[in-house]
Order: sequence, then structure tokens, then C-alpha cells
Amino acid sequence: MRFVIIGGGPAGIQAATHGARLGAQVTLIERDIVGGAANLWDCIPSKAMIATGDVLTLALRAQKMGLAPLNPGLDLEAISTRVHSITQRLADSTISLLDSQGVRVIEGSARLRSSHEIVAETPGGEEIEIEADAILISTGSRPRVPEWATVDGDRILTTRQAYPPPVIPEHLVVIGSGVTGVEFVHMFRSFGSRVSLIVSRQQVLPSKDPEVAAVLEADFLASGVKLLKGARAVGLSRTEDGGVLVSCDDERKVQGSHVLFAIGSIPNSEGLGLEGAGVFVDGAGHIPVDHHCVSNLRHVYAAGDISGKLPLASVASMQGRKVAEHVMGLDSRSHRHLDYEKAASAIFTEPEIADVGLAEAEAFAVGRKIRVTKVPFAANARALIDGDPRGFVKIVSDPATGVVLGGSIVGKSAAELISVIALAVTAHLKVDDIVESLLVHPALAEALAEAAE
Repeated sequence: MRFVIIGGGPAGIQAATHGARLGAQVTLIERDIVGGAANLWDCIPSKAMIATGDVLTLALRAQKMGLAPLNPGLDLEAISTRVHSITQRLADSTISLLDSQGVRVIEGSARLRSSHEIVAETPGGEEIEIEADAILISTGSRPRVPEWATVDGDRILTTRQAYPPPVIPEHLVVIGSGVTGVEFVHMFRSFGSRVSLIVSRQQVLPSKDPEVAAVLEADFLASGVKLLKGARAVGLSRTEDGGVLVSCDDERKVQGSHVLFAIGSIPNSEGLGLEGAGVFVDGAGHIPVDHHCVSNLRHVYAAGDISGKLPLASVASMQGRKVAEHVMGLDSRSHRHLDYEKAASAIFTEPEIADVGLAEAEAFAVGRKIRVTKVPFAANARALIDGDPRGFVKIVSDPATGVVLGGSIVGKSAAELISVIALAVTAHLKVDDIVESLLVHPALAEALAEAAE
């Protein structure tokens, strides 16, 4: 089986390594960075910088932990070196993994000449023709920029100019209050920037549980973040002092030293020859797929951001694995379809936010009967020991069967703790299974058992 993958992000890497282990002859074509631009230029650097900011915040709270006051300072060059080192190590380890599995890696841009023929053009101008029995398109996405804005990489930024930025902004205006936007608010606030957040709806994180959003909003306001709710940015201009002025549709204006766009992404589907090869692409640039990640052509697959499903690295990786299994015929044997409704997600703010499965508001919207239990971390011994009792654990279950349907966590280590609820949702475990688990004491995880009880 000649399996060709265009795009070496989480989906492409997982498909390549898993497909090679299953016996496919795999060729991977990547034009930017093996490991994925969205992953190694966005996700990993942002989390590395957030981790630095969290250490800085903790140091500034040293007195609350019984220590003498600390006065750490930022070293932007050291932060940049650290971020680059992390991404380079991950890229190098991924290349080593591909090599160990016998995957052929071609550096260059690819396009479909026909539904079974791919042409890869290397940086040196060489064209390599490849025949394929199965093709995976996993070319990811790029930050969205509105038509009325021009990104200059200096004062007007997208996420990819901010890891780290040229300087730490004196006053950053963040446009977009979704997951990426609030993470940037947290990051730069922890670095000492003044931050204003333009919120087009009436709450940050409009797709999340209102109780979850309320905790984050309260933390933002307490730390001096300015929230412009119900405002949509419609224009910007440079000021005489070199700053940036953002205009909103309700005639409010906010001036800052820098502006950062966090308003979603655009799939990288142009220039691939998809339409000419007969692959359907929708109006947004996505390749619609079925539950096997198959496009309108049965041997052409799409995974990751370009598939239009959940834009999460974890989802992309699992899609890649499922594609490899389908390519090699394993779907006819032991193979489970990917259930996007059971994907856990996290937001690396302070406090952290994580959720999985059915949300309380979604259940009420469709009239589904649920049982909701909630336990605050303020009652948890480990949270008090750590000096951070913010947030709560909320578990949603079926009142008739006790099966765990979903949950939300706001608080320290939420991204790690949600794994317990995610496993329960995926394996159809009951709340009693969590209650009767013998957990460590003192530990934040005890709040999970208390919420399940």
C-alpha cells in the first residue's frame, strides 16, 4: 500500500508512524517544520511561555507561601532561546521516530496532479513525482486576519509573531475572546503588560459553561484586565506615538502599544490541486469527511484542522491513527470510530480550564435530564496547601444509570485532572466507579471523587 501524506503535523505524523508499523509504504511531504506549524509554532511555544509566566506569578506570590519577597525579572532573550530549544527538540525527536519507522520524508510543497499522483517540489526547485494508493491531506491552518487589518509583525501581531514578541507590550489589545485569546491575555498579563480584551459576545469563552467563564472573567478583572463586552473590532489605525488604536462597531475605541489577533484560523487548502483532482472543498476551505476521515474520493482522506472537525492536536493525532487503520483495512476488525463529542480540551489560563463530554447548558438546551454535582477547590486540602483554592469540579451524569456524561474543571492542574473524567466518559463508567477509587490524600483529585458522590 503506497500511502502518501501531505502535511507533517500531529495528524500526518501519527498516520505516518502508525501506517508504517501496519506495513504501508509511507511518504510524508512537509514544507515547513516536521511536527506541524500549528503545533510547534503556536501550541507548544504558547504553553512554554505560559509556563514561564506562571513561575513568575508564583514567585511574586512568595510571601503568601511563607517566603521572603522575590523580585524576578523577565529575560526576553532567554525566553526565546528556551522556546526554540523545546520546539527543536520535539521536531528532532519526531524526525528520528519517522526515520526509525522507515517513513520517507520529503521537504517541500506538494500538489495533486491527479487523484493518484502527487508532485512534491523541493526548496531547490526539484520536482518529485509520487504514485499513491491512498492520500492523506493534513496541511493544517494559519491565523485568520480580517480584511481591514495588515499584520506588520511589530505592533500588529498574529499568534505566530508572539512567541515571543519583539518586545513585551506595554499595553496589549487582544481581539478575540476564545481559547487562544484568553490564553494570550493570561500570558501577557503575567509578564506585566496591561491588557484589554475585546469580547464580541457577553462573556469570554462564549462556547463554554457560563460558570466556567465567570471564574475566568473575575480573575481577569481582579488583575486589572479591561473587558470590552459586546464589542466587535472593525478597524485599526496607528497613532502618532507609534501605538495602535482599535475601533469597535459600537463606537468604542481602545488604544494600546500592540494589537494581537486571535480570531480563529483558515485551513491551508489552497495550491494543493484539490479541485482539479476531484476532491471537494467547501466554501470555508475545509475538506468535508465522514467518520473514517474519508473525503468524497474513497482513497483521499483529510485530518486535522483542514477536516473542519475539532481543531485540537489530540483530535488530529487520533484522526491520523484512524486514517492509517482504515487505509490498511483494520476498520473491518477491531476499530472504534472517533467520537468528537468525547474529546477533552483545556485552556491554559490561570486558573486552568478543562472540559469533556456533555455540558450542562447543552443538556438543558435539548431538554435532557441530567444530574449535576459541583465541588469547590476551596474545600480541598491540597488546594489550600498550594495556596490556590480557586475554581471547582463539576460532573454531569445520567440520573437513571449514574453513567458519567461529561464534566468541567476550573483550577490548578485542570488539564491533568480532566483525564479522569475523560476516561470515565469514553469507557461509560459510572460516578460510583470514581467514588470508590482509592485516591491519594491530600490531592486535588479528591475533588473528583467528592463531585461524583
